[in-house]
Amino acid sequence: METKTTSVLNELIEINNDRVAGFEKAIADINDENIDLKELFQRYAAQSRENSQELAALVGSEGGDVETGTSVSGSLHRAWIDVKALFGGSSRESILSEAERGEDAIKKAYRDALEDIELSGNARAVISRQQSGIDAAHDEVKALRDAAK
Repeated sequence: METKTTSVLNELIEINNDRVAGFEKAIADINDENIDLKELFQRYAAQSRENSQELAALVGSEGGDVETGTSVSGSLHRAWIDVKALFGGSSRESILSEAERGEDAIKKAYRDALEDIELSGNARAVISRQQSGIDAAHDEVKALRDAAK
């Protein structure tokens, strides 16, 4: 049964899946001079896999059907990364700028989810805890991007 809580949780699952796919795409395209970013992006992809699993368990406990795919906007974002790579957007700064743009999107999704007054207390607690990790990742990517300028 779809409830407001399961709908919000499924949206967060989708954006976490988008994040995993985006970081995996970036990892595959990173050249040797930015090898340190591969480890960072692998850590963030793992973070989102864990987030998705935890959110999926919540959806199940709420009696809903779990979303397993990615969003249309996430697919468009990854396609844009592909086009950018073709035109030379593989500098450290451009990689980190694109990563920060993705982190901005997931950070907003978590903030929006927590603003939903219909969210169950259990879901709110999990989302709030996950948001702390998302915010820390965003800040780290932003700091690295600023240093690359």
